[in-house]
Amino acid sequence: MSHDDDADRALIVARDDDAQPDTAEIRALADAAGYVVVGAVTQVRREDPTYGIGRGKAEDLMRLAVETGARTVIYDGTLSPGQTFSLGDLCPAGTVVIDRPRLVLERLASAADSRVAERQLRLAKLRYELPRLRELVARDGDESLRLRPEGDGRVADLERQIDAVERALDGIVDDRAGRRDRRREAGFDLVALVGYANAGKSQLCRRLADDVDDGTDEALSVGDRPFETVSTTSRRATLCGRRTVITDTVGFVDGLPTDSLRSFRATLDEARAADCLLLVVDASDASDAFRRKLRTSLSLIEGGSAPVVPLLNKADRVDDPVLAERAAEIETIAAEFAGEDGSAGPTLRPPVPVSGRDGTGLAELREAVVESLPSATAEVDAANTDGTQAAISWAYDRGVVDDVAYEGDRVEIALTGRPDVVAEARRRLEAAN
Repeated sequence: MSHDDDADRALIVARDDDAQPDTAEIRALADAAGYVVVGAVTQVRREDPTYGIGRGKAEDLMRLAVETGARTVIYDGTLSPGQTFSLGDLCPAGTVVIDRPRLVLERLASAADSRVAERQLRLAKLRYELPRLRELVARDGDESLRLRPEGDGRVADLERQIDAVERALDGIVDDRAGRRDRRREAGFDLVALVGYANAGKSQLCRRLADDVDDGTDEALSVGDRPFETVSTTSRRATLCGRRTVITDTVGFVDGLPTDSLRSFRATLDEARAADCLLLVVDASDASDAFRRKLRTSLSLIEGGSAPVVPLLNKADRVDDPVLAERAAEIETIAAEFAGEDGSAGPTLRPPVPVSGRDGTGLAELREAVVESLPSATAEVDAANTDGTQAAISWAYDRGVVDDVAYEGDRVEIALTGRPDVVAEARRRLEAAN
């Protein structure tokens, strides 16, 4: 989009049941999607069934749209098709009304840079549109004969498209599961960076990776716009001697319908199947925003069994008392979250203050990851034969050899690493004896 185009001028509409709405995040999302926000209408009251906001505020919105020439209205929440139509009918002709889920999907789609991301986003948009199309057909069945004959066909066509994309993504999910198995067999531990959008996951991933120079600020520069990362990106990283593959995932955001979230299965599976999760949270957020984003993140990683290491990122921007407060909030919210449905909740390790910008806490982060990874040790005494040497070479290739000591015609091998790989190395060494 061009910011000079009148069609990019947008108004924000935000409502909250109890307090004055905070429009900072929806403004950032709108900016990232290419809109120029020229005004806002906010209200503290319960949701209105006709407009989402009250009639008086809706009329204020209409007047503000005329005054500013805004062509788009962005509602910070979810609107039903009826509410969307009602707001649009009240505003000047040609005004487009979109809600938060559609805005998020717009931004993700514009930033998609891989076939997997594009397919996941297509499925999310189709699932978002399906109930709205069904409601549109039902709503206009008696009011608009123009839509009535083709309505059922349009719904059926959308359902067929959803089925086709789901099948394609099922194949991708299976391929990725196979890739994860092969990486583990090769001795790599799998670590995933997860967290709310714009928490700083990509910068930390680049800091930890083997192929990025930690001292080069230019190489570590990443954007502050939401959803800079919309595809999973994996990098190799050696952490205190452990060989890992670190996966940077798309940032979470609240407000997306459950059906749309299910479309990101290929991305969420990367997190749920990891050996360790690094939950990145922005320590510089205000307390209310910090708690809301943390709850969203925890809700999306539930179901996984991997230990979770919370990372208090951007620690260079706050003082020690704030970091202590954020650590306490993580513990409190995790306990509340675990009790909501009777489950034990994720296994959270102590938070680690870090900074992707200046490298604060990276040594402690590496240690925390290694302490959280599944690990086994073994010592094998074997005859120094060709078979033993082949087994030692196999173990070296998988990064599980701690030490090799030769004495006469015997060799002592110390192993440390993934339990399954250590067990296989031990089996090979003993078989060669």
